[in-house]
Amino acid sequence: MQFMMLLTETATEFAHRDDPAKAPAYWAGWTAFIGAMAQAGIIVRGDGLLPPATGTTLRIRDGKPVVQDGPFADSKEQLGGYFIIEVPDLDTALSWAARAPSATYAAVEIRPLLPPMPSVSG
Repeated sequence: MQFMMLLTETATEFAHRDDPAKAPAYWAGWTAFIGAMAQAGIIVRGDGLLPPATGTTLRIRDGKPVVQDGPFADSKEQLGGYFIIEVPDLDTALSWAARAPSATYAAVEIRPLLPPMPSVSG
């Protein structure tokens, strides 16, 4: 079964990525977590994300695109990255999520992926 693990971080923790004094410890935690998942063979895909200020949001309003640069929601946590993992069940996915560094100071959301859509023959 495949699950998406959405990893959120506080702005303070997210900033540790680029802080010369804090970056080594920050990245060491993530490197260990990713290494453990890789060794277990459960990673299907994963990526870190650039800061929310680099994002762009699109909405269609009255039939017209409305584009906003940067973060839209005022939130204490932001999406820092994701992994698609393949594990037997939700309990196993949750046990891996509990090992994520951000689980101790923010949140890790686990969602099952939709199964592949049946092919449509016509």
